[in-house]
Amino acid sequence: MCFATAPPRFLFFTGKGGVGKTSIACATAIELAARGKRVLLVSTDPASNIGQVFGLAIGNTTIAIPAVAGLSALEIDPEQAVEQYRERILAPLRGALPALEIDSITEQLSGSCTTEIAAFNEFTELLAGTDGIGTEFDHVLFDTAPTGHTIRLLQLPGSWTEFLDTGRGDASCLGPLSGLQKQRTVYAAAVAALTDADRTRLVLVARAQPSTLREIARTHRELAAIGLTHQFIVLNGVLPAPAGDDDDLYDAIYRREQQAIADLPAELGALPRDVVELKATDLVGVSTLRSLFDRTVIDQPPSDRALREDIAGLPDPLVNLVDELDAQSHGLIMCVGKGGVGKTTVAAAVAVALANRGHPVHLTTTDPAGNLTETLHGSVPGLQVSSIDPVAATQAYRAHVLATKGADMDEQERSRLAEDLRSPCTEEVAVFQAFSRVIGESRKKFVVVDTAPTGHTMLLLDATGSYHREVARQLENSRYTTPLMRLQDPEQTKVIVVTLAQTTPVLEAAGLQAELERAGIHPWAWVINNSLAAAHPTNTLLRYRAAAEWPHIDAVGNKYARRLAVVPLLAAEPVGIPALELLTEPRVMLAR
Repeated sequence: MCFATAPPRFLFFTGKGGVGKTSIACATAIELAARGKRVLLVSTDPASNIGQVFGLAIGNTTIAIPAVAGLSALEIDPEQAVEQYRERILAPLRGALPALEIDSITEQLSGSCTTEIAAFNEFTELLAGTDGIGTEFDHVLFDTAPTGHTIRLLQLPGSWTEFLDTGRGDASCLGPLSGLQKQRTVYAAAVAALTDADRTRLVLVARAQPSTLREIARTHRELAAIGLTHQFIVLNGVLPAPAGDDDDLYDAIYRREQQAIADLPAELGALPRDVVELKATDLVGVSTLRSLFDRTVIDQPPSDRALREDIAGLPDPLVNLVDELDAQSHGLIMCVGKGGVGKTTVAAAVAVALANRGHPVHLTTTDPAGNLTETLHGSVPGLQVSSIDPVAATQAYRAHVLATKGADMDEQERSRLAEDLRSPCTEEVAVFQAFSRVIGESRKKFVVVDTAPTGHTMLLLDATGSYHREVARQLENSRYTTPLMRLQDPEQTKVIVVTLAQTTPVLEAAGLQAELERAGIHPWAWVINNSLAAAHPTNTLLRYRAAAEWPHIDAVGNKYARRLAVVPLLAAEPVGIPALELLTEPRVMLAR
């Protein structure tokens, strides 16, 4: 692998959700440790799953991986990080301020902005090497969150440095600014490390699919613009050349992958590139990860006992869920889950189906890297499409605050307010407000939301919870309805958990469901997307993967889901209105 040749101290693995960043990062960490290097593997994803890969509980404290000499791991846990960050700020104030003021500051430090900054501080300390953190390791590998979240993370050192350099501001959503001022030197050191090609290498991980390749092209441009120019590409999970098996599905997928590689955006053509072939099994455990970079070899077909060929034994098709939704005239439908599982496709298919049945529908996305226009590739009467764009939402929010709160201020006060609104965390507040407006629309029409990958969505829901608590505190004896209360009402909101029939996506989806239920939000249904078991391949490699899906399908149906639909993997990508309409046809149509 050329990206792992003479690697620098820091390696970042990024890309669209579901492309296999975690598998590539873990396999690289194992490989470097095998070379005798001391390696620290760090997850900056709020929905980290490196613990699942190694079968260990990994948290906010560095631990050794027993099965791999020289390898340690750390998950930057947002909840633990925010507790430590909050305590650092509150500890000196206790006894010096009245209890009511302490409570007010604590509430200010309970939002998603604080969560982001707390986790971000741990990330920058690793880069800066302060207090000896990470300095005992030869290499530090970062398994990052999906692209949109990661771009923001890597931009933040420069953004906060600029914000602190241009003035103190109020930064009310973060509490006392002293917590940030103390980080000024650390942020500057993090910027220096990120932009130094001798210290930092960025690995753009993608599938051989046009959508993921377009996304890493955008990532390449945005990160190069802030000085991260030392970039490599890894195309992961690529089908090997056909070995004589007569399988139309395999051949179709192979051809479209090879065409996507041939059409690689020109700006990526000059970057060093590696190709990692699709493996027959889930990449969980050290033994399978050790072979990830080897050529795919299958000695024998799966046993007949592992295969289940009866399509009638599959859970319901997606059309059954649409039939239930059709009985209502309005409501909020949220598709949630891990990146790369097909939330956008499922959300678009449901929205198109409801619009075709005569309902007014608003389809939107909260994913900073989402692109509904590419998925739809057309229009349907009654279907409105939008995107909660963080940049546009932030600009609108700043303009609104200056026009309202700043209307009666003098020039000096308006200047301070404008400075405060330049805080990078203003974006979180702006996106939450845009999300709240969308929720309000669902009282009169169907609103289908394609959410960002799990971690980013949980931050948004944290903001929703913080807002609810503040309203409840201020309007204790009044009637009110908050966005959180709408999300908790099963009559108003239907949450659909989208996953794949694989170990990590199912475990992460189960964890997401548990988090939602703790917030009083109970998922309405699950959708298993891109199922090979439902597609009935004849190729040996695909049959191995199909056989491995059944335990996960059974687990979801028996343990987690109130309703379950399975969508088969199709020979053609589900892009465009006709392809999306096919997803909500009865299964007999899909089996053709």
